[in-house]
Amino acid sequence: MFDHDTYISPLTWRYGSKEMRQIWSEHHKRRTWRRIWVALAEAQAELGLVTPEQAADLRAHAGQVDVDRALEIEAAIKHDLMAEIKTFAEQCPIGGGIVHLGATSADVEDNADALRLREALDLVLDRLRALLARLAEQIDARAGQPCLGYTHIQPAEPTTVGYRLAQYGLDLLLDLHELHRLRVGVKGKGFRGATGTSASYAQLLAPTNLPPAELEDRVMAALDLETFPVATQVYPRKQDWLVLNGLAGLAGSLYRFAFDLRILQSPLFGEWSEPFGSAQVGSSAMPFKRNPVNAENIDSLARLLAALPRVAWDNAAHSLLERTLDDSANRRLILPEAFLIADEMLDRSLRLVDGLQIDDRAVARNLAVYGAFAATERLLMELVRAGADRQAMHEQIRRHSLAAWQAVQAGRPNPLPALLAADPAILAFLPAGQIAALLDASAYIGDSPHRAHHLASVIHTELSF
Repeated sequence: MFDHDTYISPLTWRYGSKEMRQIWSEHHKRRTWRRIWVALAEAQAELGLVTPEQAADLRAHAGQVDVDRALEIEAAIKHDLMAEIKTFAEQCPIGGGIVHLGATSADVEDNADALRLREALDLVLDRLRALLARLAEQIDARAGQPCLGYTHIQPAEPTTVGYRLAQYGLDLLLDLHELHRLRVGVKGKGFRGATGTSASYAQLLAPTNLPPAELEDRVMAALDLETFPVATQVYPRKQDWLVLNGLAGLAGSLYRFAFDLRILQSPLFGEWSEPFGSAQVGSSAMPFKRNPVNAENIDSLARLLAALPRVAWDNAAHSLLERTLDDSANRRLILPEAFLIADEMLDRSLRLVDGLQIDDRAVARNLAVYGAFAATERLLMELVRAGADRQAMHEQIRRHSLAAWQAVQAGRPNPLPALLAADPAILAFLPAGQIAALLDASAYIGDSPHRAHHLASVIHTELSF
């Protein structure tokens, strides 16, 4: 129906997986609608409202989705769900007349959306678990490798490569918890009619003296979907907002990792880089370029995903009285788009973590050039322990550090260890050899290796359940 001679969303073919696109496909949506109509008819048959033969006829034809025929009908009647009802009814000579009995459109559409939210969250959670598992391996492998830390994107005290990776692991573990909570909490509208009062079902069930909840409970049990205790014509639109917030939170974590990688891939740092294929082209103009295109893509998509919860917020806040239809068009866009973007970001992030290239020489070089500045804190503490005045020693170290910084900026080797080891005021408290040892920043990493290993262990433990 659609090809590259007309506009199609990049999410249709460029970004996102086949599995996620299938969940949000028109065919799957209509198949889910039919699944709901079958569950409704079978529950009605159990209560004597329709015949078993009618319900069986619907089940027999539920898989015969014909989108082309439905769109043909919709072109005339201007109602997509009613067009699908008519298409389904045409296929069911026995049960066609009872499709959608007692229901309003949202009884079907909103329960179908809830089912698709669950399926999409399951796929996101699976991909997130795979990413966390690979990241935990990298954390363990690099837990004890010293590297220069950066605060304000300026040289700071050392950390380790694994401990830095552990920060991303923690963010993603928090996302895993939140998305799992959201997945467990997804609920459907139930079957409550045009304003959520169940009046149509009460009328239908009047001869049986059964409450509407009896029918609803049977249908929802067949769908394995819980309901909200109350609803209007639709389920609370706050559910969409909560889910999109969860996805936006995940996007924020992936954005941070990708942005840091982009910084560290800059030749001025040169410590990390994303994988680069042997035939890959970095620039049409500059053949030498190795741009961090996957990390940039992640950050680009994340910005769009971060904006989508605002639309869902408006839908929830403007869900006036028993319902308005001004959310319908944008929900066709924001729900699948949010999941497809998250899906693409997770896939690219897994590729980055899998193929992450760490230049050990650059890591060691930066630590050697700037590490002595950070290690001065260590020296200061030992001087005070030896009886020196902290403020006086702070000033001595500051003077030498400023001079050494100018030398480094001019491209000369860092003279700070030699300057400090030759200062008589400092030598009065510590010998030169100890001063030099204290200024070796590679040993000034605290308990970061232990904490990195512990975080990796927590991830492995949580993923095993």
